[in-house]
Amino acid sequence: MALLAHISDVHLGPLPPVRLRELANKRFFGYFNWQRRSRVYDEGVLAAITDDVHIQHPDHIAVTGDLVNIGLDAEYDAALVWLQSLGTPENVTVVPGNHDAYLRRSVERYSATWLPYANGDHPNPTMMFPFVRRRGALALIGLSTAVATGPFMATGFMDHKQADAFATALAETGREGLCRVVLIHHPPLASLTTWPRRLINASLFQAAVAKHGAELILHGHNHRTSIARMDGPKGPVPVIGAAAPSIMPNRYHPGGAYNLLRIEGSPGGRFSIAMTERGFRGDKITTVSEAKLA
Repeated sequence: MALLAHISDVHLGPLPPVRLRELANKRFFGYFNWQRRSRVYDEGVLAAITDDVHIQHPDHIAVTGDLVNIGLDAEYDAALVWLQSLGTPENVTVVPGNHDAYLRRSVERYSATWLPYANGDHPNPTMMFPFVRRRGALALIGLSTAVATGPFMATGFMDHKQADAFATALAETGREGLCRVVLIHHPPLASLTTWPRRLINASLFQAAVAKHGAELILHGHNHRTSIARMDGPKGPVPVIGAAAPSIMPNRYHPGGAYNLLRIEGSPGGRFSIAMTERGFRGDKITTVSEAKLA
C-alpha cells in the first residue's frame, strides 16, 4: 500500500515587504487582491494542516502549485522553507501553479529555487516538464501549466511538445505496470472551472489520457475539494481537486483541507484507490469525507 498526501494552493502568507516599484504590471492588482483575501488565509490553519499531514505519515506528498501570491523574490524562498518543512525532495513533489508564474521572470525564479522538488528519476540541471518520479508502485508524472497572464486572468497552457512527452511518459510507465499519478495545477476538464481560469489546450491532455490511460489525476486551482472523471482506454480516470489548506472557516468556505489517497496494488496488477479528505472544521482537523475512487 502507498499513502499519498495531496496539498494545493497554499498561498503562503504574510506577504514580505513590498516596494512601490515592485507593484508594476499585474502585481498592482494582485497586491490589493491579496489584501482582501489575506483576511481569510491564516498561518495557524496552514500550520495545523501541515502538522496533520505529518501525523498521517504519508509515503509521499504531492503539492500541485500556487505556493506564492504575487511572485516576489522573497516568496519563493519562503515557499522553499515550507517545502522543506514537509519533507525531503525524495518524499515531496511539487509542480507550479499560475501564481508561481505570476510574471514571465517568475518561472526562472521558482525553477532554480524548487528544482530538487520537481526533478525526475534522471535529474536535470533545470526544471523540465513532464518529469517522472518512480516511488515503489507509483509513477508520479509532473506537468506544468503555469504561464504568466494578464490582469484578471488565471489561465493555464499546455503546448504540443509537453503533451507529446506526457503521452510518452504515460505509455512507458503504463508498460511498467505502475500506478500513474498525474500532477497538474489547472483542472484538465472545462466543466471544472470558468473561462478566465481554464486550461488552454486541455484537449491535448485529454487525448493523451484517453489513448494511454492513467490511474489518478491530481489538480488544484479551484480552492475546493472535487471528484470528477475523464475518459481512459479502460474506463473513467479519477480527477481529484484539492482545497486550499490555509483558509479559515467562514460563511463562504468550510475551511482549509487536503486529501489522503490510499493506493493498494502491485505493479502489473489492478490498483484500488480510496480518498479521505482531512480538513479544519471548528477548532480541529478532522475527516471531512471519504470516497472510493477505483
